[in-house]
Amino acid sequence: MALTGKQRRHLRALGHSLRAIVQVGREGASNEVVAACDRALADHELIKVKIGQGTDDGRHDIADALARGASAEVAQVLGKTILLYRERPKDDERPRIKLP
Repeated sequence: MALTGKQRRHLRALGHSLRAIVQVGREGASNEVVAACDRALADHELIKVKIGQGTDDGRHDIADALARGASAEVAQVLGKTILLYRERPKDDERPRIKLP
């Protein structure tokens, strides 16, 4: 599901007050980091990922790799911070983010 501009703007507004849950280190988008993002998205639906210093990969490359690996959408890449979104399954009873 590709996000529209309006949906991205809504997610950016929601993500503004979030703290980074996952941190990417020197290894870049390793399998462990992708698994951590997958678990965090299952719990939170919208997460911030912080890219640490010393990472050789480009921030957009890391964002794309994390999104592909966790079946998520990149809502924003700003500086060294990535905002990822993955819709919860319909049968999940927890509150869901309502996209415009």
